[in-house]
Parts: sequence; structure tokens; C-alpha cells
Amino acid sequence: MTQRRAFLKSAALAALSTPFLSFDYKQDWSLSPLLKSFENSEDYWNMVRKQFPLKEGQTYFNNGTMGPTPGYVLDTMINHMLHYNKEAATIDYKDGSGPELLSGYFPYVELRTKLAKLINCNYQEVSLTQNATFGMNYVGMGLDLKAGDELLNTNQEHGGGFGAWQTLAKRKSCIYKQAVMPMPANDPQEIIDAIFKEVTPKTRVIAVPHIVSVYGTVMPVKEICAEARRRGIFTVLDGAQCVGHIDVDVQDIGCDAYYSSLHKWLLAPAGSGLLYVNKDVVTDIWTTVASYNWDNEDDHGFRLMQNGTGNPAMIAGYNAAVEFFNTIGKDKWLARIKELGHYLRSGLKTMPHVTISSSTNEAMAAGITTYAVKGLTGPELQKTLWEKERLQPRSVGEDLMRHSVHIYNSKAEIDKALNVIQTLG
Repeated sequence: MTQRRAFLKSAALAALSTPFLSFDYKQDWSLSPLLKSFENSEDYWNMVRKQFPLKEGQTYFNNGTMGPTPGYVLDTMINHMLHYNKEAATIDYKDGSGPELLSGYFPYVELRTKLAKLINCNYQEVSLTQNATFGMNYVGMGLDLKAGDELLNTNQEHGGGFGAWQTLAKRKSCIYKQAVMPMPANDPQEIIDAIFKEVTPKTRVIAVPHIVSVYGTVMPVKEICAEARRRGIFTVLDGAQCVGHIDVDVQDIGCDAYYSSLHKWLLAPAGSGLLYVNKDVVTDIWTTVASYNWDNEDDHGFRLMQNGTGNPAMIAGYNAAVEFFNTIGKDKWLARIKELGHYLRSGLKTMPHVTISSSTNEAMAAGITTYAVKGLTGPELQKTLWEKERLQPRSVGEDLMRHSVHIYNSKAEIDKALNVIQTLG
């Protein structure tokens, strides 16, 4: 091997090892800093920002797609992977010693109990899934639907909110319908009326988002579910944008099923999802992916999460993300998102060249704000914000910008965005 080839080989090996060797273990990724008290609220959130290995001088505003993972969660996952690969021969996965070698076969009662407390239900009503799309499909494919049954979505669904229902309509000759939502939506009753305008005696399922992915509208789901229950209609809520974003209480909402992606607002690693199915209706849901416990009648949540071999380090990170959330505290966490969302919208409202597509009714809004700037397409605006101030929200469609804010963001970062947008008028 020539000296040049030897150098290139060693450089390549070094590059492969860099993510592990350069991860900042000097940083305190423990939960203890989150327990500190500060006289100034902004000082506290500046400290929280330091718990994320995000680059300084860059601002991430795209939490509606994927949340950045806190250092504590990354540390937990990396340590899990390193420990298993070092100690693989010393671990008997069946006796429960050490980190689990695989996931997909265990009930994970501790993690499911934490999640159940988060959304207010029994842990046996909770299944661990990969994401919201899995949850939608487990419910849709598990229902015993027949030809002629009507399935109702809205015209503002994410693909993970409509795909299963459209598939079932084609596969089982069901009738697929969409209710046309107002935009912007500022009156909850208009949404309720739009949905039930499409309901007939044949309507079997109403599947709608709790928060609309594109516009960030917080839907009046409690009222929708109550009316659907009165009519004997099964309700499924797409909560992909909700858990860790707004308060989710499935008992209070009264839905039959609820699913979410926790890699967004709860800041869990990719592949962290949950599915809730009410105990009173879960026996009506067939198992979609079957393994050992496909017919477990004692724990239906476990029955519906038979996924086969998966990544146990992700489960460790999932649990760590819930711990991170609980350490800061739900009330403080959710209030901060709401505060920053309101701050952004208040600034945008003062600009005549900005059109807000999200709800401006603060009871129907939280951390997502979608808007357009006159004279610029969405991609052009995204490019401008990045080039001028290294700000990264996400353009959606041709004209709109979806701007997400979270606990690692600051009002100073929002001010940078507002200042750039002001100059574009």
C-alpha cells in the first residue's frame, strides 16, 4: 500500500470515528442543571439552550418537522450503543442484565407508564410505535371496515393522517371524504360545522388532526369527539404535532384513538411514537403487525406494538427524552412554547406585507406560525433568512413559511427573524 493510500485509509477511519470521539463529554449532559433556579426567566431558558449540541450562531426553527435531540438524550443513546458493543458477550438478554440487546419484544411498562401519565390514561392503553404514521395504520388497518362505510378526513391532513384511510377506501370499497376547513381558522364552531356537514348515517370514522401540520391550528377536538360519540362514530386524532407542544389529555378529549410522533415536540430520537386506544374499544382493533403477543388480551397496548427486532438504544433515548421533559416540567415547557409563538405572531401582525395563514385566535395557536411575505416565495424567504442571519424555518408549498419555536429558542432569535422580514416590505 502506498503512503498516500495508507493516509487516505487512516483519514477515512478517523472520519468514521469522529462522531463518537468528538462528542463533547466535557459538557454536563446530566439533568441537574435543569433543576437550577434563576431570578430571570430568560437566563433559565438560555441555560436550557446549552443542553443542546446545536451550533452557536445558527437558529433552528423547524421543530414541526424534527426536534433537535438534547445532549442528555444523545449521551444516553451513545452510552447504550457503546456498552453493548463492548460487552456483547457478557450480556444475556433473556435474564435482563445490562442494556437490552434488541427491542420489539418487550412490554416496556416503565416507559409506557410515563407516557400514559403524560397523556392521562392507563399504560395498557399505550403502545410504542415508530411514529404517527404507524399509529394511523395500526388503527385503520385494525378496524373491521366494510364496503360503503364512510371515512372522513379534512383537506388539511398530513400524509401520515390520510394515507391509511385512502388505502382502505380503495381496498375495501369504503367511501373516502374530506371536510373543507376554513383558512385561516379563527372560530372553532366553523371547524365543527365543516366536519359535521359531511357526516351521514354511513360515517364510520372521523380522523382529524389535533394540530394541523401546515398551519398549526389547534382544533376543537373535544367538541368534535363528543358529537361523534353521540352519533356512534369512531374518532381517531392525529397528534403528531401535539405531545410536548400543547397539553394532551385523552380522557378529557374523549377520543377513541390518538397517535403522535415524539421526535418532534418532545425532542425524542427519531423512531419514537405512541399510540393510544381507549380500553372500551381496543378489542375492536385487529393486530396489524403480529409476533409472539399478537393475541395478548391482558395488555392490548403490548399486543399492538409487536414490531419485531428494533434498536434498543433508541428506546433508551426515548425514555431519557421523557425524563428531560419531566425534569423541566410540563407546565413550564408548554408555557414557554406558547409564549414564544405569541411573541412571533405579535411581531408579524404589525407588518402589512405579511399575511398570516395560521390562526390568530391565541386559543387556537401555539408554537407553529405559518405566513407569507409579499413578493417572495416560501423557498426564497427561507433562503433569505438563512443568508442574512443563519435562521432556519421551513417553507411549505410555493408561498408559505412554517415557523416553529421551541424551548431552545429565544426572543432574541425571533427578533432577528422579525427584523429581516421587516426589511423585505
